[in-house]
Amino acid sequence: MSYDNLTGRTAVVTGAASGMGEATARTLARSGARVALLARRTGRLTELAAKIAADGGTAAVVTVDVTDPDSVTAATARVHEIFGPASVVVNAAGVMLPNPILAARDDEWARMVDTNITGVLRVIRAFVTDLVTAADAGHPADLVNVSSIGAHVAFPDYAVYGATKAAITQLSAMLRTELGPRNVRVTNIEPGLTDTELGSHIDNPELTDQLDGMFIAIPALSADDVADLIAYTVSRPAHVNLRQIVVLPTKQA
Repeated sequence: MSYDNLTGRTAVVTGAASGMGEATARTLARSGARVALLARRTGRLTELAAKIAADGGTAAVVTVDVTDPDSVTAATARVHEIFGPASVVVNAAGVMLPNPILAARDDEWARMVDTNITGVLRVIRAFVTDLVTAADAGHPADLVNVSSIGAHVAFPDYAVYGATKAAITQLSAMLRTELGPRNVRVTNIEPGLTDTELGSHIDNPELTDQLDGMFIAIPALSADDVADLIAYTVSRPAHVNLRQIVVLPTKQA
């Protein structure tokens, strides 16, 4: 589905190389937005930009590592050089690395915290002035953070991942108190079981089997399902803020 009233807006989408980020970028471009594609994998972004162009949309490849502050600074400058200021920012980059807390996987903890929390903060810091400026000029301005039902539903061995997503849910709530009065909308989206490549990052065979079993038992959401919700959210009239969206497969609800 597309939402034509996004024409003329510039959207920044992190995690655009795959999954929900990729699907969101395509949906926003199909709806008329100019989309800056942000992720680490330049090749995947280049392929996506070509698909968007073939569909009549506009997209630019901006390689970035959200765990590297200098990389985020350079990416921000590149977005501004190509498209100017953004009025939509979608934080879809994230990693899911479950393991028992007794496994003491400091490497995984650090990666999830730096990507799922600090990386989101870096992107917000980079573009929040754009959003406030757009709102001050009377235009819609949207910050969308992709969290997870793991923010409030307990899953064994997902403690650190769930904690990072709970941080994003709470961050979104707090940011609404700061940015809402400035007419910037902040939306937090918590998807349930969704078919993306996140599960492929798991290095624990038992947890991989458990996740595979869930996909067999429950018809999962697609990345396009979540992307459609994001596009719908940012296409509402400027005075309407869909602040919190929990989206689940019907059998998981």
